[in-house]
Amino acid sequence: MPNSIDLKGRTAVVTGGAQGFGKAITERFVASGASVAIWDRDIALAERTAQQIGRGVSVIGCDVTDLPAVVAARDATVKALGRIDILINNAGIAGANAKVWETDLEEWRKVMRINLDGPFICSHAVVPLMIAQNYGRIVNIASIAGKEGNPNAAHYSASKAGVIALTKSLGKELAGYDSAVNAVTPAAAKTAIFDQMKQEHIDFMLSKIPRNRFVLVEELASLVAWIASAENSFTTGAVFDISGGRATY
Repeated sequence: MPNSIDLKGRTAVVTGGAQGFGKAITERFVASGASVAIWDRDIALAERTAQQIGRGVSVIGCDVTDLPAVVAARDATVKALGRIDILINNAGIAGANAKVWETDLEEWRKVMRINLDGPFICSHAVVPLMIAQNYGRIVNIASIAGKEGNPNAAHYSASKAGVIALTKSLGKELAGYDSAVNAVTPAAAKTAIFDQMKQEHIDFMLSKIPRNRFVLVEELASLVAWIASAENSFTTGAVFDISGGRATY
């Protein structure tokens, strides 16, 4: 059984919550007493996830790269849940593996739009609510690639490095509003994102992890649940590694 983390009475948004890390985080949050709104482009998949988890989960269609769509999702969430206490910026893609000089420019821009613009846009929309209520927790799902850089994945690595910097800047800006902004940098997990990668890239990532396995989505969800709780009352602008020993700084 997982440790008990108190999120009773809290309301959370999990972007890309229909599968992978997002689904595991949603499950853990609901088990901890929170109500969760999944923001996802794949409404059908998100609805199936909500049905599997049961009570406490609502689904709102949202493209995190579209500010008007995010504002509409924010307003719909507040109407349904009353407020937003927690924002998990999880939605992301890996992009096609290629060397920098072989990467298509639009592929670069697509990864940046979803992985970096998305957390900025969602934070831009939700932060004013947190300031007004003098409480909030934002957790950005970055990646160990954002600290170390993976070959043949410069767009993904650069986008996640940007998420780390965004976390540190926003954490400082919100420090006076009882609102914490932190990031997690997981090693890879066996999720649908693997479908976007070449096998040689998957093998490379595994070879870098001293524990010799990929992180479990439940392990990441456990860490995120604590970071998103009121108990995390001091740490902000920080990066929490969950890399199986891969991180070197």
